[in-house]
Amino acid sequence: MATAAPDSVGSPQDGIPASPEAIVVRFAGDSGDGMQLTGGQFTLSTALAGNDLATFPDFPAEIRAPQGTLFGVSAFQINFGSREINTAGDAPDVLVAMNPAALKVNLAALKPGGLIIADTGAFTKRNLDKAHYDANPLEDGSLAKYDVLAFDISEKTIEAVKPYGLGNKDALRSKNMWTLGLALWMFDRDRAPIHDWLRAKFKSKPDIADANIAALDAGHAYGETAELAGPLKQVHVDPVPSAPGLYRTVTGAEAVSLGLVAGAQLAELPMFFGGYPITPASAILHHLARLKEFGVTTFQAEDEIAAICAAIGASYAGQLGVTSSSGPGIALKGEAMGLAIMTELPLVIVNSQRGGPSTGLPTKTEQSDLYQAVYGRNGDAPMPVIAARSPSDAFEVAIEACRIAVEYMTPVMLLTDGYIANAAEPWKVPDPADYAPFPAKFLEEKNDGDRLLPYKRDEKGARPWIKPGTPGLMHRIGGIEKHELTGNIDYSPDNHQRMTDLRKGKVDGVAVPDQDVCLGNTKGKLAVVGWGSTFGPIHRAVDNSIRKGLDVSHIHVRHIWPLPKNLGDLLRGFDHVLVPEMNTGQFKTVLRDQYLIDAQPLTKTSGQPFQIAELEAEIAKFFDGVPGNEGGQVPANDQQLPSTEGGAE
Repeated sequence: MATAAPDSVGSPQDGIPASPEAIVVRFAGDSGDGMQLTGGQFTLSTALAGNDLATFPDFPAEIRAPQGTLFGVSAFQINFGSREINTAGDAPDVLVAMNPAALKVNLAALKPGGLIIADTGAFTKRNLDKAHYDANPLEDGSLAKYDVLAFDISEKTIEAVKPYGLGNKDALRSKNMWTLGLALWMFDRDRAPIHDWLRAKFKSKPDIADANIAALDAGHAYGETAELAGPLKQVHVDPVPSAPGLYRTVTGAEAVSLGLVAGAQLAELPMFFGGYPITPASAILHHLARLKEFGVTTFQAEDEIAAICAAIGASYAGQLGVTSSSGPGIALKGEAMGLAIMTELPLVIVNSQRGGPSTGLPTKTEQSDLYQAVYGRNGDAPMPVIAARSPSDAFEVAIEACRIAVEYMTPVMLLTDGYIANAAEPWKVPDPADYAPFPAKFLEEKNDGDRLLPYKRDEKGARPWIKPGTPGLMHRIGGIEKHELTGNIDYSPDNHQRMTDLRKGKVDGVAVPDQDVCLGNTKGKLAVVGWGSTFGPIHRAVDNSIRKGLDVSHIHVRHIWPLPKNLGDLLRGFDHVLVPEMNTGQFKTVLRDQYLIDAQPLTKTSGQPFQIAELEAEIAKFFDGVPGNEGGQVPANDQQLPSTEGGAE
C-alpha cells in the first residue's frame, strides 16, 4: 500500500508542470462526504487567486444512495488556469478519492501520470466489497501508471479535532475540510476566506466552526510537512490577465435569477415568480426568494400547473410573470402555455433541462427538451425559444427573454440545462447603464375612437396590454378563440385561420440578431453548429483544430426559434455541417427542416458533457488526408496548441 511517508510515493509533479497554464482537479466521495461543498469552497479560493475557471458538479440521482456504493458517488470537477478556460476539462490531473467507490467510478477519467489522493481509512474490506473490488487497488499494483498519495485522512481528521470533544462520527464530518486544506496548500491558496466562511456558516455553533477550521489547517500543515520530508511540491498557477472590473463567480441558476430581475427592472415591472421544486430548476426559486427588495414576489405552488397559472394571472394583472421547471414539469405546464399563447400575455418559462424521459437522470445534464420547447404544445402554438451557452451567458439570455416577452406580448422559453445551472465560472459584473430599457406600455384608454379593440395589433404584431380594472377597458380574455379585433368569442373558420396566422406571424417576426461565426471563417469546409451548453467544448475543439490547419468554424445559435434570418445562407457556405448536441439529434432535425441542408449529427445522452477530445476526433474525420492531421492527436484538458497566424480566439 502507498503510505503516508512522503518519500514512498511518486511526485505528483511527474504529471503537472511547475507552473502549468491549467489544471483539472476532481474531488470525489460518498454523497455524504461534502464533495460539493469542498469543491465550492475551492472554487471560491481559486477565483480569489485570480484564475479563470469552470466547474462541473456531478452528484447522484438518488436523494441518499447507500453509503459507499458506486451509484452513491458525488464528484466536483474544476478546471482552473492562467488563461481563458472554456470547459471543466476532459481528464483530471488530480483525483481526490475519499473511498473505493469514488476511485472506481472516476479512475478511468484520470489522465495517465495523474495524481491520486486517497483516504486509506475508507478502504476497508466492507467498502471494497461495496465497490466490487476483489483486492485493494492501493496495494495490488493496479495504479502503477499513476502517482499515488495515500494516507489515513479519517484518522488525521479525528486527531485534528480531538481538542473540541467531538465523537468519531461528528469528527469525520470535517474530513472534507481536512482534504480542502491539503488542496489549498497544493495549489498555493489562501485559507483566510475559508476561515471567514466557516465562522459565518457556524456562527451559532462556534465549536463546530473551530473544529472545521482546525481540520482545514491540519490538512494544510500536512502538505507543508510532506514537502519538507519528500518530493511533494506546491504548484502555483498564475492569475489570468483580466480586464479591470468587478468580478464574482456565478452559477447558471444565479445568473438566470439575476437576469430575470434585471429584465423586470428594464421593463419597469414588478416580477412574480411561480415555481414548484424540481431538480435542477429549484435553485432559481431559492435565489429569487432572496431578492424581494427588487420587487420580486416568489410563490411556491402546490404543483407545476398551479405555478404557471399563477404566473399567467400575474401577467394579466400587469406584472412580469415567470415560472421555471425541468422537462417533466414543463410537460405538465403545456396546457397553460397554450393559454398564455392564446391570451397573448407576456410570460418567461425557464426550462433547466435534465436527462429524461420521465424522472430519467434528474441530476445529470442533457439537451433533450428542444422538441418540447419548439413543438411541444397542442394546436399551432408558436413560442420564441432562446438558449444560454454558459453560466454567465444565462444573465444576458434572461434579459433577452424578458424583452421579447414584453415587446411581443408572448410567452418565451429560456433553455438552460443541469450543467449550466450547477456549474460556476467568473463573471464580470456588467454596468446596468449598458442595457437599453424596454418599458412596458399599458393601454389606458380606448384605442379605436369610442371603442376598445383588445386585439388591435401594433407594428410588431403585439396586442395591447390592459390591466384589469382600468376604467372603460373591460374585455374578455381566456382560452377560447377570440375575434381578431374585438376579443369577443369567435370560433368561426375564417377568424380562427386569421388568428392562427397572426399569432404565428408575430413569433416569426420577432427581431433577433443576425447569426455570427464565433470562431473561424464565414465559409469553408466544415461548420460545427452548437447551441446551449455545448459552447465550451465545441469552441476549444474548433480552436485546436484551426491551429492544426483545418478549415473549420464554430457557429453557436442562441435564438432557437425563430432562427436568425441569415442562418440558412451562412450554413450553405460550408461543405459540411456538424451538429453536436446532448440528445439524439433534435437541433439537427430543425436545421434540416428549415434549410434543407445535410446537417450531420453528433449525439451524446450519457448525462455528461462533451469532451474536447471526442469533438476534435469527430472534426478530424472530415479532413482525412490533410497534411499535419495524421494520427488525429488532440490536446486534452482544455489546452491550447501554440498560436498560429489567424488561429487565435
